[in-house]
Amino acid sequence: MKVAIVHDWLVNYGGAELFVEYLLKMYPNADIYTLVYDKKKMGNHFLNNKIYTSKIQKIPFSSKIYTKLLKFMPGAFEAFDFTGYDLVICSSSSCAKGVITPPSVPQVAFIHSPMRYAWDLFFDYRKRSGKLTRFFMNKWMPQIRQWDYISSQRIDTIIANSKYIARRIKKFWNRDAHVVYLPVDVSRFSPTDAPVEDYYVAFSRLVPYKRIDLAVSACKKLGKKLVVIGGGSEFDNLKKLADNDKNIVFTGRASDEDVLYHLQRCKALLFCAEEDFGFVPLEVQACGRPVIAFGKGGALETVIDNKTGIFFEEQTPDSLADAILRFEELDKNGTFQKEAILKHANSFTEERFQTEFKSLVDKTIEYTKYR
Repeated sequence: MKVAIVHDWLVNYGGAELFVEYLLKMYPNADIYTLVYDKKKMGNHFLNNKIYTSKIQKIPFSSKIYTKLLKFMPGAFEAFDFTGYDLVICSSSSCAKGVITPPSVPQVAFIHSPMRYAWDLFFDYRKRSGKLTRFFMNKWMPQIRQWDYISSQRIDTIIANSKYIARRIKKFWNRDAHVVYLPVDVSRFSPTDAPVEDYYVAFSRLVPYKRIDLAVSACKKLGKKLVVIGGGSEFDNLKKLADNDKNIVFTGRASDEDVLYHLQRCKALLFCAEEDFGFVPLEVQACGRPVIAFGKGGALETVIDNKTGIFFEEQTPDSLADAILRFEELDKNGTFQKEAILKHANSFTEERFQTEFKSLVDKTIEYTKYR
């Protein structure tokens, strides 16, 4: 069976790119189609698969400026030709799901999120943007939304990574979505017998919507040690916010070994984003450590309150600070048991994911035989 995997872009390795690797375990000979590809940043990932890039790849510095080219993304993805393929699988949080497949070729789209900047986070992105960007957002976004809705109607089967995302798909596209939870790599993340150390962890790409600023401000206020792991556009702003506080440590992008070390020994993960699903809370729980999470979005489906972690209600430093103090009282009383946390994390297995995903793919292939 000739399979194509369509992914938004391959310029940084994160959770969405890890998902593509999960797909490649099921379809190892699949070809990959993507907007732009930065081979250097992808390192040893995806070297065994053919990668086809869009016309945007030819633009100088495309892997750095691609986010500014949203206006041209729909046309770039629609230009891919899938004649001769037996199956097209899209991994999308932007425009990848908008490809056009022949009537006889089934299209399955795994949606990490409908376009955040076009729909629910539009006003937040616009508020944070400069005057020129705001001008083009106001001018182009109505057309982008129209295309986003129309292209969603072409997909044969839509899979969401959480019930939270399935509800957003229904709201913005009026499509029903199946929910298949992402797996956690228990071979990469595992507990240790080493003692817990006196620090919290924030592990993420440092971009605005991840709200790492809340973790920095709350820990600074309480005098708690925080290790911030990751890099991104907010790195300098967060360092400025920390203001040389000796309790706030920035590692930048860290090796897998360093990440594992910190996740295994932290008091808890501070997870401040309203995330679609979020690998990181499950990865921390796979290390046997609890999570203090913002109580909206996918975290409500991956963290069990007062068992594998707790929630804070508002995206403010004060709300998070109160949750940290509440967590420490519960932790003293033995509320968060490593065995219970590990059992929960281990229910998100790769075997379960593959079984559920392949079942939906097989049903889609069977359905499209009669078109």
